[in-house]
Amino acid sequence: MNTPRSATRAKAIDLRDRLRIGLAGALGLGLIMAATSVLAEENVIKSHGYNYFGALKYGPDYDHLDYVNPDAPKGGEISVWAPGTFDSFNLYTRKGRAGSLSTIAYENLLTTFADDITASYCLLCETMEYPEGIEWVIFNLRPEVTFSDGSPMTAEDIKFTHDIFMEQGLPSFRAAFGSMIESVEVLSPHQVKFTFTPESPVRDRIGLAGTFPAFSKKWFEDTGARIDEGTLTPFLGTGAYALDSYDINRRIVYARQDGYWGADLPQNQGRNNFDRIRVEYFADSNAAFEGFKAGEYTFRNENSSKEWATSYEFSAISNGWVKKEELANGNMAQGQGWVINLRREKFQDRRVREALGLMFNFEWSNESLFYGLYERVRSFWGNSPMEAQGVPGPEEMAILQPLVEEGLLDAAILTDEVQQPPVSKSRQLDRGSLRRASKLLDDAGWAVGDDGMRRKDGQLLSVEILESSPAFDRIINPYVDNLRKLGVDARLNRVDPAQETSRIREYDFDLTIHSFVLPWEPSTGLKQWFATEAMEGSSRNLMGLSDPAVDQLIEKVVAADSKDVMENHVRALDRVLRQKLFWVPQWFKDVHTVAYYDQYTYPENLPPFSRGELDFWWFDQEKHDALVAAGALKR
Repeated sequence: MNTPRSATRAKAIDLRDRLRIGLAGALGLGLIMAATSVLAEENVIKSHGYNYFGALKYGPDYDHLDYVNPDAPKGGEISVWAPGTFDSFNLYTRKGRAGSLSTIAYENLLTTFADDITASYCLLCETMEYPEGIEWVIFNLRPEVTFSDGSPMTAEDIKFTHDIFMEQGLPSFRAAFGSMIESVEVLSPHQVKFTFTPESPVRDRIGLAGTFPAFSKKWFEDTGARIDEGTLTPFLGTGAYALDSYDINRRIVYARQDGYWGADLPQNQGRNNFDRIRVEYFADSNAAFEGFKAGEYTFRNENSSKEWATSYEFSAISNGWVKKEELANGNMAQGQGWVINLRREKFQDRRVREALGLMFNFEWSNESLFYGLYERVRSFWGNSPMEAQGVPGPEEMAILQPLVEEGLLDAAILTDEVQQPPVSKSRQLDRGSLRRASKLLDDAGWAVGDDGMRRKDGQLLSVEILESSPAFDRIINPYVDNLRKLGVDARLNRVDPAQETSRIREYDFDLTIHSFVLPWEPSTGLKQWFATEAMEGSSRNLMGLSDPAVDQLIEKVVAADSKDVMENHVRALDRVLRQKLFWVPQWFKDVHTVAYYDQYTYPENLPPFSRGELDFWWFDQEKHDALVAAGALKR
């Protein structure tokens, strides 16, 4: 195994320093002597951060993050919108519909920065210690950390959080991560040790341990709360913001906490600048847009190409009250598309799924509906080095060949170009695509009857597209029309957001929109998205994918001990996933299209991987007062 590179200026600590930090006075003499024996044989690394594949961007003595304004003023409010309804503030359960920003009050042991996204830095801890083999990690907690009620956070709270997630967390989380941590020990009030199982992926160990938030053990014991139940009482957290007020299905307000314990940390300089973050709820995007024009909320990330191209000519724009901007977006192209429910027998034939994909005409949609603003989603890792291209290169061939020899993949994957979405002509119904799709369904046994609809063994080939947003009607309805011309009994079923959530959780759909938000350093989390073990009980593997070749490739990605090896295996995985045709890929754009009332300012050099309006933008009181005086906003 390659030894992971340690963090910038990390150092091996000697026995005397180690005992002084963590063990002296906290354990009995016998345990200290046992620790002495172990430590004498180990090279223990101590650091403020961790990056498996490379050095940290920020050393231990940084003053602030490069992309913030450390002198940004505090104050004011920013308001955004959310669709539908909410009846809970617990995002860790599938029960209920969690309110927007429900996890804002919680902080994890480790955090990431928007210009160093594959690294992890201490937040609730001051430092971490681990041997080169990462058999364990000790987090030295900050003694000043407190929950929002002023009570201190201790190592007991961290252990409690781990235990409650392992007992009550989502099944897909427990399945993917439950076997990786052997034990969690409290070594002292501010020192907690995670010991990992020998079979756990080395690359994931520290990141997994550091991803747990801090929940108050006493609060949970006093209230009897559970993380697998919906609740309108948020769990006690340590974050800069906490719930201030709410009006069910109308509004949520979060307030910055006076005396927040981490306000003076270097990583928090120039951040958490707003006194309040308000979320206004609307039934749909049309109502939300009208609310924005009326000043009911003040920041809008525009996702509708039609609105962006045609609707930003209202008076607040012409008066200069609202700014309309395109901001650079360096993120991967999200793998957004309609996923096809493989749990249903009619979709288990790949030819049926391919036919469905042929009937969505992206080129016509982009020209006629999207004003040419979008590009086609092609990959699960689009716009990144992990996107599969062309035919497999030598590295991919070496990965895929054994799976072909096992009979898990067709040999064509070794010679064919990577699966691409179909390219259609400028008419809504592309006749060439229709002929290809017709042959596929004919070959699959779905014959056209006298009524023009296709049946097999007396069963009608019906397809329901589940959707809650009226904004998608103009996109889905032409797709439905094309499917019906193919002989598919297709329909759009627009339901309310609560019903949509319920049906998706029960996997009660044919097609529904899903976004594959995948990391730049994929690992164990892939199991929740694509593995057989997450086929049921997962909110990520909505399509119900269960494929032994995919399962094996995920294990290879997880086991990768170098960046090159990881990227080669992810490219192979991307190639195989795309070949399975369990989705109809949609579209993306490489800029953020935003509009906001001209009372906010952002740093000159935005980081590539975060827009940051709720994080490091700030409020300009003079500009706000001018908007109020002009009648653009209420005070």
